[in-house]
This record gives sequence, C-alpha cells and structure tokens, in this order.
Amino acid sequence: MSSHEDGTTLQLDRAHVFHSWSAQAHLNPMAVAGGSGSHVWDESGRRYLDFSSQLVNTNIGHQHPKVVAAIQEQAAVLTTIAPATANRTRGEAAERILAHAPDGFSKIFFTNAGADANENAIRMARLHTGRDKVVSAYRSYHGNTGAAVVATGDWRRLPNEYARGHLHVFGPYLYRTEFWASTPEEECERALHHLERILQVEGPDTVAAILLETIPGTAGVLVPPPGYLPGVRALADRYGIVLILDEVMAGFGRTGAWLALDHYDVRPDLVTFAKGVNSGYVPAGGVMISEPIATTFDDRVFPGGLTYSGHPLAMAAIVATLDAMTEEKVVENAAAIGTDVLGPGLAALAERNPLVGEVRGLGVFWAVELVADQAARTPVSAEVMGRIKSGMLERDVLPFVADNRVHVVPPCIVTPDEAALGLEVLGTVLDEVAASL
Repeated sequence: MSSHEDGTTLQLDRAHVFHSWSAQAHLNPMAVAGGSGSHVWDESGRRYLDFSSQLVNTNIGHQHPKVVAAIQEQAAVLTTIAPATANRTRGEAAERILAHAPDGFSKIFFTNAGADANENAIRMARLHTGRDKVVSAYRSYHGNTGAAVVATGDWRRLPNEYARGHLHVFGPYLYRTEFWASTPEEECERALHHLERILQVEGPDTVAAILLETIPGTAGVLVPPPGYLPGVRALADRYGIVLILDEVMAGFGRTGAWLALDHYDVRPDLVTFAKGVNSGYVPAGGVMISEPIATTFDDRVFPGGLTYSGHPLAMAAIVATLDAMTEEKVVENAAAIGTDVLGPGLAALAERNPLVGEVRGLGVFWAVELVADQAARTPVSAEVMGRIKSGMLERDVLPFVADNRVHVVPPCIVTPDEAALGLEVLGTVLDEVAASL
C-alpha cells in the first residue's frame, strides 16, 4: 500500500477526480477494486455480476488472461513508439481487424477511442467529397470531441454545438414512431423518405456524409427494421455521399456477429470502432477505410494524427483479444446467449410485467424500455429508475441504466447461468417496483 492510500478510495476520488457528465457535488461512485470474467468486486470483496460491461465495452470480460499476458509481454519489449514509424504489432492489429471488415476495405487509421474515430471519419469524408455537411440521427451518440459530440443527437450536443455543418434526422424507432407508422415496413419506408427529403432540401451536393450507428446503443438499442440500412446505402449512392457506420458500441461480438453490419445487406464506405476491439484494456479505436477513400490520400496528405495512434500496448491488446475471441468462439457465445437466454427471458418478462413497454436487441445487446402506462407508453420517472438501479445493486448485479431503460449488456463471454441469474434479478426488481406503484 502506498503512502497515498491513507484516505479511502472514495475520499481520494471526491477530493481530486473530476467526473464526466456529472454535477460534481452529487456523486457517490462505486469503488471497483478488481474484476474477473463477468464479475467485478468492491474493496470489501463484495462481488457483482457486471450486466453493464462497464460502458458496454468489456466484451471479452474482465482480466482475460491472454490479453493481460499480451500487454505484459509487449510492455517488456516496447511500450511506446511514434505513429510515423512502422511496428509489427500495429500491422498485425490492422490485419486482424480487416479480416472482419466488409469486402473492399484496405486500411486502418488508429485512434485513441471511438470519439476521435468518428472525428477522423468525418474529416476523411469531407476531404474525399469536397463537401461539408454531415447528417446523423437525433437518437444517437458518437462521442465527446468537437465534431463527434455535435453529430450526436441527444442532449449532450446542446452545450457543445461549436462545430459546423451538422444536420439531424429521425431514424426508425417504431415503438415511438415519428412517422405515424404501424408496421416495421411503414417505419422503414417513411424514415427513408424523411432522410431523402432532408438531403434534397439541404442540397445533396453539399452533404459529405451520413453518419449512423449501425444499431444505436446509448439511445436505446434501436435495432433497425429490415431494409433501412440498405435503403440508406442506396440514398448515399444516389447522391454521392459517404456512408459512415459507427460500430463503436455494437461491434466486435456485441450483437452476436463480428460487426453489427454483418446482420444487414449493407456495405459502408467507412466503419468506426473502439470498445470491444480490445475491451478497453488499453484505450484504442480507429477507422476502417474502404479502398476508394484510402486512395484519395495516396498522393494527398491526410491532415490528421494522434501521438498515441497505434500505441503498441493497445495494439497487442487488440491482437490478443481478437485471437482469443476467435479461438474461444466468443462471438458465437454472444449469439447463443441472445437466442437462447436473453431474448426468450426478456420476452417472458415483457409478457408479465406492466412496467415493460418493449424489449429489443440482438446477442448481448438488449434494452428494456420501461413505461408507467403501457397504452400511453409514458416513460417511468427518474425516481422509479433510481429504485430499479438500487434494487439490482442490492442484489449484486451491476446494471446499465439510461433514461427510462435498463440495457441488458453483459460481456460476450457471459455464461447461460450468469445471464439467467441477471435476468432473474432484473425480473424480481421490476416485479417488486411494479407491485409498489
């Protein structure tokens, strides 16, 4: 124990750490001391089933021994190197990622996280097209850097709108349709019409990119209806617009596929990633670049870079993570958990509990939308959500709570028994809260 541990972890945190997205005087964060697999524990040794994957990023679970060993081995050889150099581990990481990219992708630009991946994808699209505007969805989150946070559609963009050329549209969300739709087919058709009309009135020849999360995550795990993403691709082709798919949260096993786009007949021009590519063991993200856009910069300087782009420790973590996921069939496990445990279990919960308005998702990527009135679809209050969160923590399950939703997002390595236990706790808490209202 160091001399700095005279105070408790929470005392040190509250004295010196400035937290994101928070009013600092009202914080009481959980002090996490360690983790393994699908569990974390606090400093008293109390264990929690991590049904949040932290920020939906520990896809391979906590402290995977192969990834930890790879970071340790790389640290003993070369801890850091400038991005202008070539490095074997960086090249291998790019090769591993491209093995899961759509056909026609040839290069990876490495970043530190998902936000700067989106930042640089936007930059590439603007330079490639010579256009300025970026169209994204209101129900979205793309990161907390200059352009990425303005591309974001939710409330977090409003205090941060300093970037230029950003427009927003409503994407498909049948449960709360903006288009008076009553079927997935209607929602898809009308959402695509809405998007095209925005492009037309803005001037298609001014739009550089359409930036969408393949499956919007923080906004509610909004699984797009069949035909929507191919329809967006067709609009992008019609007007010469770059299609960027944000796979930061949905990628690398989360949906039961290597990339969420694998579920759909769509080929983007750029794909952004982070989180699950190495489960955040060392910060890393990047942009998968299709050949036409990569070629744009063959003889033209790309005006972007990061000191830690392709950091060796992060690259070693990527290689080890993707290799372990392949060898241990982690993606297949995520798909099976979704099909066999989470999907049926959440459907049964929706049938019996009056607070559940809708459940939706794939793999280990689900949302339970909670309502005070099923007919009116009125969201439950913040007070109710606080009770649900507290109830799950009291029963040793760490939830991911957003607005009026509980997101069911355990690691991709979660076992059937662990997934069933988490569902049992969620169901018990929801039943108790519903009975008390």
